[in-house]
Amino acid sequence: MTTAIAAPPAPAAKKTTVTAEMSKWAANLKFEDLSQDAVYQAKRFLLDSVGCALGGYQQHDVVIALEVLREVAGHGVCKVIGSGETMDAVSASLANALMIRCMDYNDIYWKQDPSHPSDIFPAAMAACERSNSDGRELIVGFVLGHEFEQRYCEAAFPGIRERGWHHATLTAFVSPMVAARAMKLSWEQMQHAIGISASRHCTLGAVTAGKLTMMKNTVDPMATQSGVFAALLAEKGYTGPEHVVDGKEGLTHCFGPEWKLNILTDGLGESWRITQCGMKAFPTEALTHTPISATLAIVKDNDLKPEQVAKIHIRTTARGADILSDPSKYDPHTKETADHSLPYVIAAAVAERQVTPVQFTMAKINDPVIRAQLRKVEVVADPEIEKVFPALQRVVVKITTTDGRASEKQLDFPKGDPRNPLTDREIEEKVEALADPVMSKPAQQKLKDAIWNLEKCTSARELMSLMKADK
Repeated sequence: MTTAIAAPPAPAAKKTTVTAEMSKWAANLKFEDLSQDAVYQAKRFLLDSVGCALGGYQQHDVVIALEVLREVAGHGVCKVIGSGETMDAVSASLANALMIRCMDYNDIYWKQDPSHPSDIFPAAMAACERSNSDGRELIVGFVLGHEFEQRYCEAAFPGIRERGWHHATLTAFVSPMVAARAMKLSWEQMQHAIGISASRHCTLGAVTAGKLTMMKNTVDPMATQSGVFAALLAEKGYTGPEHVVDGKEGLTHCFGPEWKLNILTDGLGESWRITQCGMKAFPTEALTHTPISATLAIVKDNDLKPEQVAKIHIRTTARGADILSDPSKYDPHTKETADHSLPYVIAAAVAERQVTPVQFTMAKINDPVIRAQLRKVEVVADPEIEKVFPALQRVVVKITTTDGRASEKQLDFPKGDPRNPLTDREIEEKVEALADPVMSKPAQQKLKDAIWNLEKCTSARELMSLMKADK
């Protein structure tokens, strides 16, 4: 008599990771798949970003960073905006992303988490230059970066920023996808690139809390740099954890409690997130824009002089009252603290009737007329405003004058929001103001024409050569 031996159980089917699903779609994305509006918005955001970069090229933190990169960067074909010098792809992506970001003037998206998706543009730029690709490939990279950066911002409840982490943490998941797609890597290589970059690049929210430093605008460019480096490693066969999002000790495990990962993949290609992203009309932290807009409206409509203003009362979000109005924000001594200070930007709006890069020079930050307005600003968190955020960036500003008059204005979103977008001409005016100190008018016009016709550009290298300062 023989005893039957039971067959071993069949192995469980291997679960498809979310990074595999995203990578398969992203690696196969083609220019022809994009909507006409997505292509148009990619060009608008590129023009805005290049203007920010040319302004950033003039900033002290960029000067320092370029000095260091000239010491450590390798040889390559990738151009640095402003200087026109060439570096390896990893170094150029950091330099260009820092220039785009350093004035806090580029795009803004805010759902569960905030982000600046154009910080990732230099990943596409560097990888397309390295691959000698054309303008269509650049557009694909730009749209792809916005698509997934914005989806990541929507997927965590609450957002990771509310848990003490900076959104550069999310950029480290997206920038390798953009670089890998521009380098025409396989979906498997792209998945490894995501794992390489994301598993080692988590950023503390400390960089945007309290007294701010140059790192405030540097961490996201470093996450873009991380993605390019990861794609280069993956191209040569380096591997990274496939479960970095949804597996053991991955993103959702470590950054709990609630994630809706279906947001990362549902409806891919049916609509395009880049059409829902906003631009900045002011070079300041995003949640200061609506109160700036409301304050300027009251001041100009009533022709108020700073000495006539007794008090500015602002009802805003909990974040606006806490992080943007903590004690350090009432006594700013650096540009980085001033442009994230709600009291300072409101004081500048009252004193100078504008909030532009000019208001963030040290001379202006220490200007006695502006500083005299700081203590007039009172910021309180309004629970009712918190309930409608982030769908609305509502603010209520009330200005009381020395003779007892009071004017109040409520706004639900600022200029630059997709519901009240900057016009093409307003973007060009912003670019011209930033570029004028370093680029001649003919050079600016040639660059603008090339960007508006980006899909016809035959060489990413030629486009990048037009971004060189000629003054």
